Amino acid sequence: MYDISDDEILPLSLQHSFWTWSAQGKVAPIPVQRASGVYFWDVNGKRYLDLNSMVMCVNIGHGDPRVIEAIVDQARSLPYAGPPMTSKPRAILGKLLAEITPGNLNRFLYTLGGADANENAIKLARAYTGRHKILARYRSYHGASAGAMAATGDPRRVAWEPNLMSGVVHFLDPYRYRSTFHRTAPHISEADFSQDYLNHLEEIIQYEGPHTIAAVLLESVTGTNGVIIPPEGYLQGVREICDRHGILLIADEVMSGFGRTGEWFAVDHWKVVPDLMTMAKGLTSAYAPMGAVAMREEIAEYFRENTYHSGLTYNAHPISLAAAAANIQVMQEDHLVERSRAMAPVLHRMLAEMGEQHPSVGEVRSIGLFGVMELVRSRTSREPMAPFNGNSPEMVAFRQYLLEHGVYLYTHWHTVLLLPPLIITEEQLAEGFAVIDKALEITDRGVTGS
Repeated sequence: MYDISDDEILPLSLQHSFWTWSAQGKVAPIPVQRASGVYFWDVNGKRYLDLNSMVMCVNIGHGDPRVIEAIVDQARSLPYAGPPMTSKPRAILGKLLAEITPGNLNRFLYTLGGADANENAIKLARAYTGRHKILARYRSYHGASAGAMAATGDPRRVAWEPNLMSGVVHFLDPYRYRSTFHRTAPHISEADFSQDYLNHLEEIIQYEGPHTIAAVLLESVTGTNGVIIPPEGYLQGVREICDRHGILLIADEVMSGFGRTGEWFAVDHWKVVPDLMTMAKGLTSAYAPMGAVAMREEIAEYFRENTYHSGLTYNAHPISLAAAAANIQVMQEDHLVERSRAMAPVLHRMLAEMGEQHPSVGEVRSIGLFGVMELVRSRTSREPMAPFNGNSPEMVAFRQYLLEHGVYLYTHWHTVLLLPPLIITEEQLAEGFAVIDKALEITDRGVTGS
């Protein structure tokens, strides 16, 4: 079989690959050679602590032999079966998922990832309700395909307008640190804060016409746009509003699912059962590409006699199904949901310590092993360390310092996200925070104090 040397990986990749989310002349990929546990190594033998689970997806950690063997065994016995067929891993995964998903979400449509999971959830909602509009939040990201990008509220959507799916209306997130409604009332109670944003949603629904709205689509915990954790009563209130108007609730759990927040799914924290729930990333811990839409039984039943006009060549791919089934069993055997829950106060304490020690840290938030630091130039004005949808010399230097010192994480504008594999230990987390502590000295120099 054709092979190349490690030294050829980077130049050949730069010569022939087209890179996403990038100007092609500015890419600087890390040529990764291997990975194990919470670490990966480049071709030069440099080790990186992976505090982002690669792309917020390797929940069980790198290189788990149980999932790898499941993939190998499946590849040997049945590497592919068409969507109209079924297979042993398809039967097993359905049973496993039905045991961990909330309420009566016990029917599953399998996709290739999160974007097409969200698109199919939208299609299901529109077909089931006979309505067209989808309400989604501005600080959301639902994927890069045309439909999912239309539902996305952040600036990643704007580059592709107007050639996106129609019928999406956006509304505001309950983002307390930067609340539009509460700049002059920062000490409002959580209950009142939550109600104000529910009232905002109710008003949007009134203006748009409830009878035209198929679904409200939201990330249970907002991901790359700031790990915005819903205030108490908010998700319950959204559920009640949807029920009252006959609107379906779609929970995007692509990033927050599979133990990331300390529960199997983030909605479990608030005992809310959506009508449809999308998943990917942690579903297989990225050992194989896969997404899924979980749906209530009554939605699936609607299509017993009504044809669902959609499909994918790799729907229910046996290798991905086998990886997902093995991944769930690893999480159960190693109690990784419970581990995420137990590590939650550890991550929160370390984040809080950074806030106490560094004036550039405006706020920290976390739930489970899902955390964020907002970096600011002033705690008084809350001016972000980088502008909206932009970067700054301080943020560039901050991330470069981390990479030079073997820590890999994700920065988004002025925020720093921390989503390590769920297997991470307190010592390994402390190792990463020791480097973050030094890197924050760079952003501290950007503080104006005004």
